Amino acid sequence: MVSCTEFIPLYSELFKFIEDKKDHDAVVRYWEYVDDNYVSMLLEPLVKEKGMAGAWEYWTRALSEEAADIYYEYDDEKQEIISHMRYCPSKGLLLSLKHMEPYYDYCGHCNVLYTRILRKYGIIAVNDNSGVDHAECKGLKYLAENEK
Repeated sequence: MVSCTEFIPLYSELFKFIEDKKDHDAVVRYWEYVDDNYVSMLLEPLVKEKGMAGAWEYWTRALSEEAADIYYEYDDEKQEIISHMRYCPSKGLLLSLKHMEPYYDYCGHCNVLYTRILRKYGIIAVNDNSGVDHAECKGLKYLAENEK
C-alpha cells in the first residue's frame, strides 16, 4: 500500500501545474473544490454538532494520523484552539527533496481547506505561516463572538 506521504511531492507539482496553466486563483479554486467535496464531509459534521469541541476532535485525530510534531491546546472556557506546528511532516518532506522545488504556496492549502467551514459556524481561524520555510506554522481558532 502506498502511504499518503508518497503523494506529497505530487500535490506540490499539481499546484505548480495548475498555476502554470491558469493562475494562483485556479489553485485556490482547486483547494476549495477539495474542501467542498472531501474535507467538509469529515470536519463539518463535527463542527456543526459540537462547535469548537468538534473542531478539536477533528484536529486531534487528523494530526495524530500525520505524526506531526505539534503542540496544541483546547481551552473550552475561552472556546479557542492554539496550535504550534513545530515540524510539519509534509512541508518537511518537500524541503528535504533535492530533485524538486516545493510549490511556493504549498502551505496555503491549509488556510483554504478549513477556514471556510469553520467560518460557516462562527469560528475564526488565524494562521501564522511566517515559518513555513522551516516546516513550521502557528494557528489560533476562536469564536467570532469572542473577536480578538
